[in-house]
Amino acid sequence: MPICAFDIDDTGQAAPAGTGPVTSGYRWLHFDLADPDLPAFLSDHVADIPAAGLLAPETRPRCDPYADGLILNLRGVNMNNDGPVDQMVAVRIWVTKTLLITVQARHVVAVDELRHEAEAGAAPANALTMVGQLARRLMRRVRDTVFDLSDRVDVMEDTVVDDDAPLPHELAEERRMAIRLRRYLGPQRDALDALVLTDSALMTDRLRAQMREQANLAKLAVEELDALVARMTAVQDHHTAQAALKQGHNGYVLSIVAAVFLPLGFITGLFGVNVAGMPGVGTPWAFAALCAAMVVISVAALWLMRRLKWI
Repeated sequence: MPICAFDIDDTGQAAPAGTGPVTSGYRWLHFDLADPDLPAFLSDHVADIPAAGLLAPETRPRCDPYADGLILNLRGVNMNNDGPVDQMVAVRIWVTKTLLITVQARHVVAVDELRHEAEAGAAPANALTMVGQLARRLMRRVRDTVFDLSDRVDVMEDTVVDDDAPLPHELAEERRMAIRLRRYLGPQRDALDALVLTDSALMTDRLRAQMREQANLAKLAVEELDALVARMTAVQDHHTAQAALKQGHNGYVLSIVAAVFLPLGFITGLFGVNVAGMPGVGTPWAFAALCAAMVVISVAALWLMRRLKWI
């Protein structure tokens, strides 16, 4: 059984779908992919190729003409509680002049909005306009998600000003989110471009102009995501460089200290052996002389390193 089924006339008024052929307007049927009756229904009412597209377990955005209709797959950000927004939800679509079939694997908020409009008697007047409305709602949420991510990246970039600020702990996850969104929005941009350029009889000049705006929005989102990935990489590179600089500086300081104390350690080790014949054993001022000699050696080592421009 479909999630919703409407017969929508030329004025946008919707009524429960009948069983006979549509004489005016179009019929919209929305299914869940897990519906056990869906394969049999598609086998009886839809050609094999679009039926296979509607039943595909995994999809990527596409727009392909077939006979008198269009096969479409669109993606939107996940607004459900079953995962993050970048786990994008898919809508599989088969549209002709008199029939619109949409299939979802997970709940799609944009489809619910269209269903409520249909119930209120404000549905789009033709099937492809309904698809355009669906694309607009999906892309609007994509735009908001990408711009929210951009704002968070702006905050991360502020940490670059302070060299002592730690690497933002959410940076890696935000970058993965941008990459996952880019994975689907690139093909979605191409699919919307293909929809704009299609010569299908379903496409009107007005609808073509509307879909061009959605295609441009998809391009903007893809370009912004590419920029965000590059910006986050730059932030991480900066923090990595700062960490390496601090580590190198600390290692340099330790090397200087070790260089100064190396001859002192040799001297103390040499004079610390317990064998007969050690000079100064019976002399009261021998220890003071040894300490003074070690101070002189330390100053000389520092002067030599300064002369060699090591410090």
